[in-house]
Amino acid sequence: MIHQFKEYFQSKIELTDEQFDSISSPLKVKKFEKNEIIQYKGDILKYGFFVGKGLLRSYSIDSKGKEHIIQFAPENWFVSDRNQMHNEPSDFFIEAIEATEAVIVPDNFMSEASRKVPCLLALNVTMLHNSIRFMQKRINMLLSATAEERYLDFIKLYPNLTLRVPQWMIASYLGITPESLSRVRKELANKHFRP
Repeated sequence: MIHQFKEYFQSKIELTDEQFDSISSPLKVKKFEKNEIIQYKGDILKYGFFVGKGLLRSYSIDSKGKEHIIQFAPENWFVSDRNQMHNEPSDFFIEAIEATEAVIVPDNFMSEASRKVPCLLALNVTMLHNSIRFMQKRINMLLSATAEERYLDFIKLYPNLTLRVPQWMIASYLGITPESLSRVRKELANKHFRP
């Protein structure tokens, strides 16, 4: 699993095995059972998760008990709650949708690793910008896109998840009802659309 994490970095920047070895000691691998909640609202965790195998989801629960999925994290995705950077309680739950193996990444990993391997600084900035772009696009989609546009964007972002995730979770992520999602899927099928 640590090897997969190294390959992820090496696919983004020129990083030797020796450089990676010099920064990898804080990384640990952990296995999670299907349906295991690995972070609760209110937790103050000092790490995030890089998914090597399996699938995680980040979500909140509103005052009426309704779940709102913020993010899915399949293989080679990161998920964390940025409140941890400020020692504030988490706003989100993180749950394993499937049996999952993840690299536990301390919240200060990138800043500490960048001191030893300076080329990681640029990667860290790029990853932060990508995360901000992802969230801006997600907010814009929720505010202005049709249910069909949201679903098509979901398929583009997560091409392999429609068969791995229950439909109600996809609907929650899209901010629509399961009935609306069924309607969208039926209309797309009538147009001979195939994901």
